[in-house]
Amino acid sequence: MSEQKLLSKRGFMKGVGGFAAVGALSSTLEQSVTAQDAGLASITGDVTPITVAERRARVEKAQKLMREHGLGAVLLEPGSAMLYFTGIRWRRSERLTAVVIPAEGDIAVVTPFFEEPSVRESMSFGDDVRTWHEHESPFEQVTSILKDRGVANRPLGLEETVRYFVVEGLREVSADIAIAGARPVTEGCRMVKSSHELVLMHKANEVTLRAYNHVWNTLETGMTPADITALMRRAQAQLGGSGIWGMALLAEASAYPHGTGQPQVLKEGDIVLMDCGCNVHGYQSDISRTFVFGEATRRQREVWQTVRQGQQVAFDAARIGTFAGTVDDAVRAYYETLGYGPGYKTPGLSHRTGHGIGMDGHERVNFVHGEQTRLASGMCFSNEPGIYIYGEFGVRLEDCIHMTDAGPVWFTKPPNSIDEPVGTIGPKPV
Repeated sequence: MSEQKLLSKRGFMKGVGGFAAVGALSSTLEQSVTAQDAGLASITGDVTPITVAERRARVEKAQKLMREHGLGAVLLEPGSAMLYFTGIRWRRSERLTAVVIPAEGDIAVVTPFFEEPSVRESMSFGDDVRTWHEHESPFEQVTSILKDRGVANRPLGLEETVRYFVVEGLREVSADIAIAGARPVTEGCRMVKSSHELVLMHKANEVTLRAYNHVWNTLETGMTPADITALMRRAQAQLGGSGIWGMALLAEASAYPHGTGQPQVLKEGDIVLMDCGCNVHGYQSDISRTFVFGEATRRQREVWQTVRQGQQVAFDAARIGTFAGTVDDAVRAYYETLGYGPGYKTPGLSHRTGHGIGMDGHERVNFVHGEQTRLASGMCFSNEPGIYIYGEFGVRLEDCIHMTDAGPVWFTKPPNSIDEPVGTIGPKPV
């Protein structure tokens, strides 16, 4: 790293005031910008996982919604929904393991016989585990649970990611079974986050933002996207993140939102677009940053600042009671005044303005044209109105927000200058 670049980055580090408002970066991190920075220690020790009592309350809410929507039960396969309601961490395979949440009574689990000890070990509450042998149908056990709970005469709701072989299997063992979507129940529980969930998401975003700060100060000429994402992965892991993922796009590759297979090597003046995240106790972060390695050109500055203003337009449009789609509309209208678009055309914003986020990186609802779900306190979204110019470069700034009665609040506050491109952590939810 050149002495000039080192001094410039040290100056930037001294100006990171937002972290000081909510817990300053360690003095070691403020004084050093090397890859061996000792400030990358876990910051997640002050948050706690979701409790059994919280999961039981979620099941009770789901049961209330089932009764309101006329469902007898909801079936969940392994994944975020199963974890959300029960705390069971399991994997999907060709052998069915499922949770049945009845509209009345206790939950039950269906799993292969040889998996029962391990499944029970993963359970945080409930003791009704029904097993099946390799030559048997697991769907017989599902229907027996419905009969035992007295709900077999009502539709069985399937969580939206349940695979089609489950539908086929249920119909094979019970021609009369009525199958419906469970979205009114699952989204009715998961779309609005509790204060505990918001705290966990805030922490995940803090992990990712601090990791960005480290990586920005560690970039070197000749790095590849794999080198950069490896730096980011290690930094998030050291800071306490799990389930880490990331992407780095250099120069022209940044014009394509999910990249290109063409070789990329970092050189002076290149755009570096990164999209990265992690989870803390199952709750996700999702932050994108666009840097310039070296001195930014006038063109890069103009596009970067336009995207930053696009984020602010989206933020200002997100108000309780308005349609989620109007946020996307507001951004596109602003971009079109500058000659971008129209609509999804490039140069311009070729994807939605944002997506819901929680235990999954992408959840409903989205900031997208035509979305008529009204914004409510506790909903969480990404805010990422990028601009992409094929053959040149792209800029994406992405920060997540959560809705409050007073309007949106940043989990991470976007940077205001391409010269200080990391940003700061937002206020801790209360």
